[in-house]
Amino acid sequence: MELIKTFTRLISTELHLSEHAVENTLKLLDEGCTIPFISRYRKERTGGLDEVQIAAISDRAEQLKELAKRKETIIKTITELQKMTPELQQRIDDCWVSTTLEDIYLPYRPKRRTRAQVAREQGLEPLAEILLLQRDPHPEQTAKRFTVRDGLTVSSCLKGAQDIIAEQISEDERSRNSVRAAFRREAFIVSKVVKAKKDTDEAQKYSDYFDWEEPLKRCSSHRLLAMRRGEDEGILRVSITIEDDDAIERLKRYLPQVPNGSRSCRKLLEEAVEDGYKRLLQPSIETEFANLSKERADEEAINVFAQNLRQLLLGAPLGQKRVMGIDPGFRTGCKVVCLDAQGNLLHHEAIFPHPPINHRMQATIHLQQMISDYRIEAIAIGNGTASRETKEFVEDCIQSLPSSLGEGSGVRLFVVSEDGASVYSASKAARDEFPNEDVTVRGAVSIGRRLMDPLAELVKIDPKSIGVGQYQHDVDPAKLKHSLDQVVESCVNLVGVNLNTASQHLLTYVSGLGPVLAQNIVDYRRENGAFTSRNQLLKVPRLGPAAFQQCAGFLRIPDARNPLDNSAVHPERYALVEQMAKDNKCTVNDLITNKEKRSAIDIKRYVTTEVGMPTLTDIMKELEKPGRDPREQIEEFEFDPSVQTIEDLQEGMELPGIVTNITDFGAFVDIGVHQDGLVHISQMANRRIAHPLDVVKLHQHIRVRIIAVDLRRNRISLSMKGL
Repeated sequence: MELIKTFTRLISTELHLSEHAVENTLKLLDEGCTIPFISRYRKERTGGLDEVQIAAISDRAEQLKELAKRKETIIKTITELQKMTPELQQRIDDCWVSTTLEDIYLPYRPKRRTRAQVAREQGLEPLAEILLLQRDPHPEQTAKRFTVRDGLTVSSCLKGAQDIIAEQISEDERSRNSVRAAFRREAFIVSKVVKAKKDTDEAQKYSDYFDWEEPLKRCSSHRLLAMRRGEDEGILRVSITIEDDDAIERLKRYLPQVPNGSRSCRKLLEEAVEDGYKRLLQPSIETEFANLSKERADEEAINVFAQNLRQLLLGAPLGQKRVMGIDPGFRTGCKVVCLDAQGNLLHHEAIFPHPPINHRMQATIHLQQMISDYRIEAIAIGNGTASRETKEFVEDCIQSLPSSLGEGSGVRLFVVSEDGASVYSASKAARDEFPNEDVTVRGAVSIGRRLMDPLAELVKIDPKSIGVGQYQHDVDPAKLKHSLDQVVESCVNLVGVNLNTASQHLLTYVSGLGPVLAQNIVDYRRENGAFTSRNQLLKVPRLGPAAFQQCAGFLRIPDARNPLDNSAVHPERYALVEQMAKDNKCTVNDLITNKEKRSAIDIKRYVTTEVGMPTLTDIMKELEKPGRDPREQIEEFEFDPSVQTIEDLQEGMELPGIVTNITDFGAFVDIGVHQDGLVHISQMANRRIAHPLDVVKLHQHIRVRIIAVDLRRNRISLSMKGL
């Protein structure tokens, strides 16, 4: 309990949130409540904190728990060394900053056999103390008394004493904080190419960093991660530096100031300071700042990835339509699948309308027959190789559809991102779903289903394989997974899930479920038929009251007997809604369908100690549009027909494009030439912006102007200014 109070105080101060809200949030998390559940259904207890704030509280609490465990280890170690004092114990107890805690522990931490340790074993610690007193005018003479052991000379004795002093300096908190402060103010990150690798092909992508230097505090996430990747590949050497002479002079001020002290002792001490800095302290703090800067860069990259993923998952769905999915290709042909309105595979085949095979007429006949036979309402084409050519071919097929096969003008055509489709097609999930089909069929099915419901399909793919990140393979994998899992969970619960059609993968991310309960729901549904009420969930094996409380509000049952089962109103509030209906002399269904009935309700009458205005307001919004999908409507898109390849581009051209990826330095845009162009952040608006996400979102349809084309490096520079 004491620990929760401490965590509450610390987190409240750091995140600028009320202690009451933080304490209640921590209690709810400890009770097993999920972030989406707390955010949606416990607003009274948290003061209306949103998911981002609750996630920040949760993450910081986990960090503090790890720090508490570390403190236990430190206290145990120092106590076993019989060096614990009441003052030291109090310092450790009061410390909740990791670097400070490690500085406190450093002098006591077990370490390998250092030069200073060897000197202590040789009995040279008293000589080090004599030098620190700076009273001995002839330290060389004093050192002779320590040469009684074999192999020791005056020089080696003095050097050993300096080693002890150097280590003391490197472990002194004031010294470490002084050097840290210098690194924070002055540090530069420096990148140099390894000469032996300079002219290799793999090194050229790092050519910007062959001779690079900039202040560390100004180094952006993408530049730092690029340099670190080059270093990992053995192409670059990266260091973080400060002015060593200035740092050494500052450290010398921490030496005891002795009026009229021995100059000889002082000289030996200053040499020890310089050695301690260069050999021990500077490398230690450089490593610390290298790690800290990498952590910050990771956080920025993960944040960009998470925001891109959220936009992708919340992409506009077409809904339950009969869809044809096409995975385009030249030599290997186009893989075509036909799906029913629930996404079930009805038919598949390959057609070859493009070179080198060029069976265009045959492909046209087959495609038109499939559109007719399976009553196709929409066609999804992957945006990879041959996408543009396939789209033009399909448009011709639709326009020339024979009247005997039906009217083709009603078929809608969309280009769909196929990032991650190949990963899904080779996954266990795809093999389980389509054990008798090859990877090309599975990939085409994924493309078709993405058009119907991007969220339901993309949850089957490892988020980091979806391809909307920046240096996702260079950041901390555990932190990346944690962040992306939170995003997927948030999106799934924001949209809500159809209990009777959702896959095991989609159900896994519903609040309170997970893989086992999700599979149990699918098995129960298969054995007992469709759910007709949320209460039936309690009959699912291992799904008890606690899990039911967490998941029920996010699961939808269209056409349920109780209309609230198809809404975001939680079952724990059904009685409240029923009371509203009773007081209004109508049914719950009347409240949903009749605006006047809803308007007549004075929700203030229903405020209790447990239910406040936030929950009542949410209930009224849900009654207005029960089960409403918060995602936008899907839009069709056309590239400029006059532009086919990068050679067709001219400076000044204005073209339509689709945002395919967002980084912290700009946005990549597909303009239909098989090579994405870059709108640098400086070209996104006629004003200064903090981040590209302030201006664009993933898969947004925008207009861009060509400002430069580099055919040799296959690079296209774009601008959005004035468009």
